Amino acid sequence: MNINTPFRKRLAISNNVTISFDQLPTILDRASQTLPFENLAIIEHRMLDITKENLANNILVQHNGGLCYELNPILYLFLIENGFHATLVRGDVYDQERETFQNLGRTHVTILIEHQQQTYLIDTGFGGNLPLTPIPLTGETVQSKNGAFRITPMHTSSGNYIFEMKLKHKHTDWHIGYAFDSRKPVAHLSELNEVQTIIAKHEASPFNKRPLLTAFTPQGRILLTNTHFIQWTDGVMTKKKINEDAFPQLAKQYFGVKL
Repeated sequence: MNINTPFRKRLAISNNVTISFDQLPTILDRASQTLPFENLAIIEHRMLDITKENLANNILVQHNGGLCYELNPILYLFLIENGFHATLVRGDVYDQERETFQNLGRTHVTILIEHQQQTYLIDTGFGGNLPLTPIPLTGETVQSKNGAFRITPMHTSSGNYIFEMKLKHKHTDWHIGYAFDSRKPVAHLSELNEVQTIIAKHEASPFNKRPLLTAFTPQGRILLTNTHFIQWTDGVMTKKKINEDAFPQLAKQYFGVKL
């Protein structure tokens, strides 16, 4: 099954455009605004096995979003078809409130790519924490409209690198996002079914309690739950309380998701 054509159509990328490394920030920016980070399949108990065909149908045909184990694999498949040397790896997300790693295991899925003998991380499945640009695995800080980001080599029980962020309008100091192990690539998409099961069923999972959708906009970001609709515009937050009856209309209007 071809991913390239429907992916380009979803993100409004011409079939005539050659996808180069320098264009990845544009691809990531468009993905952040077009492919919402959302957990509706879990909330509505309609999860499917993680396969190329199911990912393509759900995200590119049905125009849904997904969580990290769906959004990053579909981008990974697109990159592979466009000649990139890419791998998927799993990460352990850091709990900011408890100041320790979550007790879910390596449930974050992200992408590593090779370019000119250098390894970079790209991520389009980390909610509002997206770097929106490739990050080298050297400790070098990179900037995007969403803030500053770096990958710090650090050996822990969760891996050999730490993804760190200093989000614009939010952080004044560096915050850990997740740890990952570059030495343990995902061997097959079927491995991600384990991630989906943990996220869907574990009592400590943050994504099996209530519906959540979030996406970037040209001016900031939007977020929708079954109780609130939140907009950030140039760092200014507007929060509106909603009832559950308004949720499907807002999901369709702002995120293009049909319930």
